[in-house]
Amino acid sequence: MVDIERVEKGSYADKAGIKPGDKLISINGKTIKDVLDYRYYICEKNITVKVMRDSEEMDFSIKKRDEYDDIGLEFETFLMDKKRTCANKCVFCFIDQNPKGMRDTIYFKDDDTRLSFLQGNYVTLTNLTDKDIQRIIDMRMTPVNISVHTTNPELRVQMLNNRNAGTSLRFLKTLDEGGIKMNCQIVLCKGMNDGIELERTIVDLSNYKNVESIAIVPAGLTGHRENLCHLEPFDKKEAGDVIDLVECYSQMFRKERGVGLAYCSDEFYITAERPMPSESQYDGYPQIENGVGMITSFTNEFEEELEYIDEAETDREVSVATGYAAYDCIKKLCEEAENKFKNIKVHVYRIKNNFFGGHVTVAGLVTGKDLTEQLKGKPLGEELLIPSVMLRHEGDLFLCGMSLTEAEEILGIKIKTNGPNGADLLHAIIGM
Repeated sequence: MVDIERVEKGSYADKAGIKPGDKLISINGKTIKDVLDYRYYICEKNITVKVMRDSEEMDFSIKKRDEYDDIGLEFETFLMDKKRTCANKCVFCFIDQNPKGMRDTIYFKDDDTRLSFLQGNYVTLTNLTDKDIQRIIDMRMTPVNISVHTTNPELRVQMLNNRNAGTSLRFLKTLDEGGIKMNCQIVLCKGMNDGIELERTIVDLSNYKNVESIAIVPAGLTGHRENLCHLEPFDKKEAGDVIDLVECYSQMFRKERGVGLAYCSDEFYITAERPMPSESQYDGYPQIENGVGMITSFTNEFEEELEYIDEAETDREVSVATGYAAYDCIKKLCEEAENKFKNIKVHVYRIKNNFFGGHVTVAGLVTGKDLTEQLKGKPLGEELLIPSVMLRHEGDLFLCGMSLTEAEEILGIKIKTNGPNGADLLHAIIGM
């Protein structure tokens, strides 16, 4: 049973007589354990909701206009129960490299297929049973994002530090045969799963007809790896070698399957000092949230919007802060905006991530402490623009715990967040 915390006023459930405090038992006779059961079984026009109220079971009949309409029940948590925690101790785990003193939620490791389906999180499959896998197939929970890392069972056990890591690879075949689409991730660790092992993994995954994409991303390494497995970042040549290998297979897959299938993340191209692939090479950006094609997409969005807008109406001087990884891209785009709009001045600053260590270069991990320390006293104009990913979902706190208001007070300037695409940044720059 799941506690019903709130019933939306005027909803189907409200009109039927369901009340906050009732305990949800079943829908159309199907026991409800979590959000997936709930979402799956309410997708009918006529449903019977069984609840427990004061030790008495009660049935409520609901007739919906459309089978996909929500019925208006809200629960204590998004999943309606606890998140599944990670059972692995991966050699590259970023959470294990976090410094002390941050928010408690930063240290939580999830490995939950429900979050993979609903929010795009990656899962390793190591904490699942055959019954769990069959549920995914029965409910058509597709696509699923899977952290594979290697298809060598022994190496996977070593990298994930989990004895089930090798045997759980069998679930890839079961999901494939069940028609479940899969986006696979390989976190690449130098000297472990690169080279020949990377080739093996790419080839093995390409043999599954329902694997839609394979993303190769470098392990994120912070300056807080005390007592952890020794790992080193890829240098320029090594990053180039990875790109060459992946692109070789990608060209072959494009001929065989019509898509490149395997893609390197933007970080490899930045490290190798190579130009980003064109938009057509990303086949619709299947793993853009994993940093694959993000810069190409952002650039195209910015430049297309820049071409569309004729003029910026007012004189404006602003500043833009980003991480080292995106700096060259952001700097170039801001110069394009300045060249078109002569009344616009943009200061672009790259923030070094001292909080996590020099190897962390993405904007989403820039902290308020580093931001304010490095920008204090710099010309910032009338407004400082930062990407929304620098703040938690609620938009109020940086990773270090500093609030947006505190950062504004330190810098003496209004800080505005811009959305995730290039057009958002352009609009923020010109004050639309």
